[in-house]
Amino acid sequence: MPLLACGTLLGALPAGATIFPGPAEVVGQSSLQEIRGGESLIELARTHDLGFNEIAAANPGLDPFVPSAGRPVAIPGRHVVPVAAVPGRLVVNLSELRLYFVPEGGVPRIVSFPVGTGSEGKETPLGVYRVTEKRANPAWHVPLSIRQERPRLPAVVPPGPDNPLGSHALRLTDDGLMIHGTNRPWGVGRAVSHGCIRLYPEDIPVLFRLVTLGTPVAIVREPVKVGDQEGRLLIEVHRDDGAGIDYAAEATRLILARGRLDQVDFPRLFRALAEKRGMPVDIGR
Repeated sequence: MPLLACGTLLGALPAGATIFPGPAEVVGQSSLQEIRGGESLIELARTHDLGFNEIAAANPGLDPFVPSAGRPVAIPGRHVVPVAAVPGRLVVNLSELRLYFVPEGGVPRIVSFPVGTGSEGKETPLGVYRVTEKRANPAWHVPLSIRQERPRLPAVVPPGPDNPLGSHALRLTDDGLMIHGTNRPWGVGRAVSHGCIRLYPEDIPVLFRLVTLGTPVAIVREPVKVGDQEGRLLIEVHRDDGAGIDYAAEATRLILARGRLDQVDFPRLFRALAEKRGMPVDIGR
């Protein structure tokens, strides 16, 4: 399970809250767990604060909705921290549907939560923004474009269980773009929104308390990440058809930048690039 390093600072945290000690290039731990009768990967993902995409990619060939009881399931709780994640900046990596935040000051820590993002044709935009407003129990002022799709919606949805913004919302400088909770937690780890970024109901209050007005927010695509953990070189590869990159070339570039190409076990590297399971793989000799 993830290490709850900041419980005394933040109060009670959700059971799977991924708040890790920093600084570090690789955080968390992966594990194996047996499926219990009637349990799906959706429930397992939320229990371990993972997105549906993460647990599904880590377990190819396993039916995510009706997995066989007793089957071992990989819990991909270890993550390579994106290059874009620097102190004081909140980063959303669309390639893995995961958010990272490295707060400035206080106890060094790295915060990471799974997210849901925009669907095809309504993609969450790349770019650098800032948090311009924080609102608890927000009302949802329904955009005209959504009301045209769903004319039965009112102009304003008040706070409550039917509000798709959930309990807290962070508004960004881009008009209409927000990071918020959700009343549909099954959408975390999926590209299903109209462009906004969704967190589990238990995660958004934690992020809300950590983030201040003016915090920069970088929305990026990093499908290939490389990090060092105790002298071992790890690579994490996510399938992201929208990234438009040559995966092998990107991996080579990142490894060369560290001056460690001569330390790479190339069969392991090529297997990680081919499988794209979204889990850190040791590629050292």
